[in-house]
Amino acid sequence: MSVALPHRGAIVLAGGRSARMGRDKASAPFDGTTMLGRVVATLATVVDEIVIVMRRDQTLVAPPSVAVPVRVAFDEVEDQGPVGGLAAGLASLDAPIAYLSSCDVPLLVPGFVRAMFAALGTADVAMPDVDGRLHPLAGVYRREAVLAAARALLAAGRRRPVFLLETLSGVRVGEAHLRAADPELASLENLNTPEDLERARMPVSYTHLRAHETVL
Repeated sequence: MSVALPHRGAIVLAGGRSARMGRDKASAPFDGTTMLGRVVATLATVVDEIVIVMRRDQTLVAPPSVAVPVRVAFDEVEDQGPVGGLAAGLASLDAPIAYLSSCDVPLLVPGFVRAMFAALGTADVAMPDVDGRLHPLAGVYRREAVLAAARALLAAGRRRPVFLLETLSGVRVGEAHLRAADPELASLENLNTPEDLERARMPVSYTHLRAHETVL
């Protein structure tokens, strides 16, 4: 009997230096697990396999056990930014398409990830486009085409994921489409500082927090 190949994958970038957090963000405690653990658990409800990309000198608290395979990959070359992590993750995946996430979005919503997969269609890349800003670390990527393009960007010293849209077919996913799945767009809220993390842990709605910050 043949074994079904994964249809959808996810790549979680966990190798950042976390300078503003003052500690490793991936291992920061959040809601009974870690930020990385929360992201992995959420993605596991949507995808068939997950790859965590980290630095070789990095030690992570093990993410929770989930129902899909989770494995670790390492940057092929250190400190090459998100494009380097994307390339390492795609090279380790079996699935033909993958959602890319950072490890610092513990408020990630499964419906948001599903909406991004649905938006890809036949394109090579799908990225959220909110208020004129692209969010490549919440995008979906077609493995074969994007891996080759990402490696070409790295060889040219061009480390911004948005450069992929110059040579590949891309979809910019608008705010209305995303809010239908995630009304507050919490999936795009990166927790970069201890203050961000503390606010997100507070036992009040994140909607209230954002409104309060706007008033201040």
